[in-house]
Order: sequence, then C-alpha cells, then structure tokens
Amino acid sequence: MIDALKCFVTVVELSSLSRAAVQLEMAVSSVSRKVDALEEELGARLLLRSSRKVILTDAGERFLPRARNILAELADGKNAVQELDSEPRGLLTVTAPAAFGRLHVAPAIASFLARHPLIEVDLHVSDDVVDLSARRVDVAVRAGVLPASDLVATRLAGMNRVVSASPAYLERHGWPTSPVDLLNHECLTVNGRVPPRGWWRFEGVNGYQPLPVKGRLRCDDTDSLLHAAISGAGIVHLANWLASDAIVAGQLVPVFPMLPVERDIANARRDPNEPAIHAVHMPGRSNQAKAQLLIRHLREYFGSPAYWDLAMQAAGAGERRAP
Repeated sequence: MIDALKCFVTVVELSSLSRAAVQLEMAVSSVSRKVDALEEELGARLLLRSSRKVILTDAGERFLPRARNILAELADGKNAVQELDSEPRGLLTVTAPAAFGRLHVAPAIASFLARHPLIEVDLHVSDDVVDLSARRVDVAVRAGVLPASDLVATRLAGMNRVVSASPAYLERHGWPTSPVDLLNHECLTVNGRVPPRGWWRFEGVNGYQPLPVKGRLRCDDTDSLLHAAISGAGIVHLANWLASDAIVAGQLVPVFPMLPVERDIANARRDPNEPAIHAVHMPGRSNQAKAQLLIRHLREYFGSPAYWDLAMQAAGAGERRAP
C-alpha cells in the first residue's frame, strides 16, 4: 500500500507515468500496476491516464492530500524512531517576536544547544508573522491570541499585562488608586498599528473596553515604551514577560495589585481569546521530532509558573506599595 501511495503521488506531481517511473527507478508498467492496485483497494478511479497526460478524477482530487499526509506521517514516524537510538542532529529554523525573542527565546535556545551539541538553530527575531511553509520554519514562538489555523500549537506560558511606572514618576504625579484615575495621568501608548489585545483594559471598568488614556508620548515599539517608562515619562501597560526585569530591579513599580501567577500550564483555562505564549509548528514536517524536542525544552525552561512571574512574586511586586 505504501509503495502504491508513493507511485500515485509521484505520478500526480510529475503529471506523467514515465517521468514518475524514472524518479522511482521502476518500470512504467510497474508504476501503472501499483496505481491500479490502489484504485482497486479504494474502489474508485483516481487517475485518467493517456499516452500524453494524466488527469486527476474528483476522487483523486479528494484522496491526494490524504495520501500526502499518510506519507508525511510515515516519514516523520520513521525519523522519530531513528532518533531514539541516536543523538538528535541537524538544523532547526525558529522565529520569535523581537522583544520576547531577545529576552527569553535566545537564552532558552542557548540552553537547548548546550544540551544537544549536534543540533544547529537559525533564530529569526521579528514582529512579522511569517508563513511557516513559505519560509521553511520549523518552530514559531508567538505571543498574544492565536488565529485559527492548521498549525499545531503548544501553550508555553500565560500572559497578562502589568500597569507600572517609575518611582520618580509616582513621586511627582501621585499614585492612581483605580484604573479610572489613569485618565488623569501621562500614559505611554502605541501608535501606527493595532494596539495589543488587553491594552488598557480592566475587568469591571468601561465594559472591558480600552480606557481612552492619553499621553504626550506614543510609539510603535513596546520595548521603547518600557525604557521611556523607566526614565519617568509616564505610566505603561506592558506584558508581564517584558516588564518583569525592570520591576524586579525596582526601576518600575506595579501600580495596581498584580494577578496571581498561573500555577499549572497543563491545567490552565483554555480560552482561545486569552493571550498567551505559544509555540506553533506544521504537522507532517520531516523535522517534527526535533521541533517537538525544542518545544518541550522551551516549556521546561520557561517553567510553570513562568520564571518571570516567579521573579516578580519573589521581589514582592505582587503587593501594592505606597509611594
């Protein structure tokens, strides 16, 4: 059956029995018999064949993607079995959002490479959402809400936003006592693109719609807003993984009590509209075993709760401190 599937897919891809026979190193008659046997097994005609061309039937059109998936899964399974008896090796191509990639993915991959000396990684950090198939990407780390797709997604960590400001700003301008008070403060906001999900939104406030906060500084880069907030330019609403280091160092102070850290990723509430950190990969790729190895390492490295949340908790950042 597997040989018949290979013959069928190769004939379709090359649009010719004779060219398929050359590639498969088989006689044309043998390729034809394999396809005949497959059609008999399925009870349907898959190809219309003539001396000049090969045309897929309606049944062939429907069966072709399944045949390809079967062959891809078989190749991936074979690769996974072979890797059980050998050290993983080869190249992985990985993408990640710019700031998260620099802060958290690059150190995690350094740890991964130390553990697997025969693996190489091409890491691309960019806020562009790339097409995994077109760019031949094995693993993409994505932050936020995942759109519906055929990609296989693994949740790596939860994600929430922290309202924070520098001690100097709070000393000069006072401490907001509720989210509504932010309307009277300098708030650092994004421009030039759609604001991140959850930006200036709070449970029980303004119908969970973004508060119309204002400020004299707007920027299309959240990493730049982080440094502006550290310098005392205003109040900022940043992801926990981005604000953590500055909060632990005392450069920023959480303005409101922080959410409890997530205890267990495996049992976390699965809300498709809830922002989170995910790793995604394409099913059926030849590098799938190595991709899953990296994804498991990322989950282990980030931890549950994530190490950036634990660091803020250990620093006492979860409690509101008077200015």
